Amino acid sequence: MKFSEQWSRRDMMKALGMGVAGAATISVSDRNAFARNPEASRIYRSRGGRSLYQQPEELSSAALIKGNDRSENIYNALKLIEDQIFSGIKGKQILIKPNFVQTSRQLAATHVDTIRGILEFLRPHYKKEIVIGEAAATKEGTMVGFKNYGYYDLVQKYKVKLVDLNLGAYEYRYTIGADNAPVPIRICAPFLDPNLYVISTAIMKTHGFASVTLSLKNVLLGAPVNDYKVSDKGRMHMGPHGEPNDIIHFNMFHMAQHVFPDLAVIDGFTGMEGDGPSRGTPVDSRIAVASVDPLAADVLSARLMGFDSKKILYLSAMTEAGMGQGNLGKITVLGNRVEDCSYRFKNSPLLHFSAALDS
Repeated sequence: MKFSEQWSRRDMMKALGMGVAGAATISVSDRNAFARNPEASRIYRSRGGRSLYQQPEELSSAALIKGNDRSENIYNALKLIEDQIFSGIKGKQILIKPNFVQTSRQLAATHVDTIRGILEFLRPHYKKEIVIGEAAATKEGTMVGFKNYGYYDLVQKYKVKLVDLNLGAYEYRYTIGADNAPVPIRICAPFLDPNLYVISTAIMKTHGFASVTLSLKNVLLGAPVNDYKVSDKGRMHMGPHGEPNDIIHFNMFHMAQHVFPDLAVIDGFTGMEGDGPSRGTPVDSRIAVASVDPLAADVLSARLMGFDSKKILYLSAMTEAGMGQGNLGKITVLGNRVEDCSYRFKNSPLLHFSAALDS
């Protein structure tokens, strides 16, 4: 029996309040370009300013742009929420986190033009060094992805630094693994640093266990270390008996109490449907979504893909816990109209349930 058949949303919320949800912090290494911070272990909500498990009453806004140029779509979406972004950055260093689930298939990875649109938006106002950091899941390594996808072209023009986060400092947290036992997992330290402004740059894709992979999943499943000898990323997927299953939702919800992006940038210029996140087929959707509320961005994006976020356990659990605004009725959409940007992405063939919107 799979995880979603065994657990209701409220069952999961109750369990997450028990002892397994308390994560230990163990310092392991000092090798990183980022400075260590004693407050790095504090949970996400202390960064966001609201109490955990308290649903926000205020509206959130998300920018939605449709157009024929990927970079312009990203830039224009960010301009719609410019004041919100820069009020959040203040004096922090910026870390842009792309998605390199594959280092040699462009459809599965964040396009360099997506990053270019972000940098064109940031650079007139932000003069400090910007880090583009990823912790690739493949054995080839993050720097191979940077090379294959043309990221080195950004270094001189935009004064950015490319960093392999897999080779830096890490701290331990817990996931749930085989036989429902807590399993320690190494997390790249920058994702725990409250002095960094983390931009999750995601692709609009489907996923075999999580239904959709958007801004939250990009960071939550990207944060575990893959040191190219041993990868901890698979531990986010493992459930009872050591088999991949829907416990990924539980682990993402749990990890979100420690790791959470500050800004969501979702590129749907060419999305992926079917066998995502790496082997699916393209969807020519030509849209972009951005929000300083990543949950709102993901809930809206799921809707644009033709999915009901209430049927996607990690998104519905985060909504119930107040990790952002997950109520579509309380998300103000800026830019294009939802009805002009809506599609019907095909589910992953691995899913045993459908999160598709009712016709």
